[in-house]
Amino acid sequence: MVKCTNKGCGKEFDEEANSGDACSFHSGGPIFHEGLKSWGCCNDVNKPVLDFDDFMKIPGCTKGRHSSQAPKQSAPQTSTISTQPTASQPKVKPITTTSENGVETFKNEQLLMISQLSLNPTPSATPPPPVEDEDDVDVGVSPGAKCLRQGCGTEFLSQKESRIEGGEHSVCTYHPLPPIFHEGSKGYMCCKRRVLDFDDFLKIEGCKTGKHVFVKKALVGTSGQEFGEFVKCRIDHYQTPDKVHVSVYAKKADKDQSKITFAPDEIHLDLSLPQSKRFMQTLTLYDSINPDSSSFTFFGTKVDLLLDKASATSWPFLEKPSEATIANLPPGYGLTFGVGGRTGATTPVFDLDNKVKAEPK
Repeated sequence: MVKCTNKGCGKEFDEEANSGDACSFHSGGPIFHEGLKSWGCCNDVNKPVLDFDDFMKIPGCTKGRHSSQAPKQSAPQTSTISTQPTASQPKVKPITTTSENGVETFKNEQLLMISQLSLNPTPSATPPPPVEDEDDVDVGVSPGAKCLRQGCGTEFLSQKESRIEGGEHSVCTYHPLPPIFHEGSKGYMCCKRRVLDFDDFLKIEGCKTGKHVFVKKALVGTSGQEFGEFVKCRIDHYQTPDKVHVSVYAKKADKDQSKITFAPDEIHLDLSLPQSKRFMQTLTLYDSINPDSSSFTFFGTKVDLLLDKASATSWPFLEKPSEATIANLPPGYGLTFGVGGRTGATTPVFDLDNKVKAEPK
């Protein structure tokens, strides 16, 4: 038996029984844009999805023979952001994003890259371990079912061989954290390796060992309801002088089963999603807010948070970074642009430190 290398297939096949339409695969390449994932060959038929597991389940749109040949490598992707170096420090062309109400936030490439990282609130703080799925060993599994952990895909043989500790195929090598796709680079948040080609991404070996998960054990939420698995949701934000607008892209979140709590320096998110999925995260904010005057609104595709700043300072991050990260920020990181004045001219809004630096002497 040989494993098929066609995109979206990955099944084992016998060459003697490899007929002309035995394989269902994707003839185009994957597309990752602003958290959405789809295939270029059928994105007009199969809707883009947010969750990577749902992306891997998108059925192939092309019929043909299974293949054991190595896939062709894609050309490396390059960034189109231009730079203008100076003698003191490289300057990066600003990236402008415009909100619905006309407020613009200017970032540079260095700050954009730093803001994508998972930053600890303090240098000594240790992030909580990820909540991982457990296998429900009381539920029977048919031979051939694949392990659900990312990066594994081992097929179930028997209870003794695949589930009982010490079994010949009971050890699972997997990725405990979700994949990350940024400007053509692909990898997992739990390990450092990054690749450009999607086929190379699928070959990244797991960085942790444990037990297989063939049937996910139900998880119990704060309201007593059961959840099948925890998921990661994309979070974006922009700011005005007195507010921070946060969008959590949790599609079809159940308002009645979810819970959002505001504290002066933190936000606690516990969102109930379709198909027994759940998103939980605590945001340690860059600066203080007024909890009583902050609010949230549920929409079909996202949950919007409106944070009322305790002081009119600029937030270069949504969450508080470490002191080492702050020391490495480029000049002007505390600068926010808003629309003001009778003509709607763009005016800078400084925090106190940057205001002193910007005032003419």
